[in-house]
Amino acid sequence: MKIFVIMKRTFDTEEKIVINNGKISEDGAEFIINPYDEYAIEEAIQLKDKHGGEVTVVTIGNEDSEKELRTALAMGADKAVLINIEDDIEDGDQFTTASVLGEYFKGQEYDIILGGNVAIDGGSGQVGPRLAEALQINYVTTITKLDINGNTAVIGRDVEGDSEVVEASLPLLVTAQQGLNEPRYPSLPGIMKAKKKPLDELELDDLDIDEDDVAAKTKTLEIYLPPQKAAGKVLSGELNDQVKELVKLLQTEAKVI
Repeated sequence: MKIFVIMKRTFDTEEKIVINNGKISEDGAEFIINPYDEYAIEEAIQLKDKHGGEVTVVTIGNEDSEKELRTALAMGADKAVLINIEDDIEDGDQFTTASVLGEYFKGQEYDIILGGNVAIDGGSGQVGPRLAEALQINYVTTITKLDINGNTAVIGRDVEGDSEVVEASLPLLVTAQQGLNEPRYPSLPGIMKAKKKPLDELELDDLDIDEDDVAAKTKTLEIYLPPQKAAGKVLSGELNDQVKELVKLLQTEAKVI
């Protein structure tokens, strides 16, 4: 089985993020595999273990993304591909990413493509569906269960507190949601093996892509951090007195009643 994972390198949103001149400063920032993409990588490895084949992880970015690709290889992926657009495109968007990936996959044989439901730095959830549309293949988003039998996939999704079962034929693209699996940590032997696994680097010229054809369709006007929350108040005294004080504060300070 030919299994691919589309992966994104993202800021670790649990770390402190600094904004300089309307952009997120990369100096000292921590980068990780997008957490939802970790579910996709884990599911891809489990599919390989069950059905055979190979897992290839693909990302778009620059040479800094090699660290996250090596982590995916250490988890158990077989190959990695970096499409380096640093010298060609300064500011891309979801259209850019999906278009470049679309050209890459047009030259590949694949049974299933997995990705994360959303990226935690952008949260648009557009790249997977856009890529599937470009390749004209079936796609199912936010999956929490995946079983493949021959050329058919049976997929579970969480829907409004209930579950939905979808059946689709391969080739297929799916995006992973929390609950699909529990991503493994790279083992020491896995880390050592990852150093010898193939990691190919491509540029737009290798894919015969004109940068104007994949230029961003959207523009970010401003990036800013949310305002700091004001400190809360702790009311003391008898319960009746606390209620009176709370009502007074809601009227005079919060002005919600």
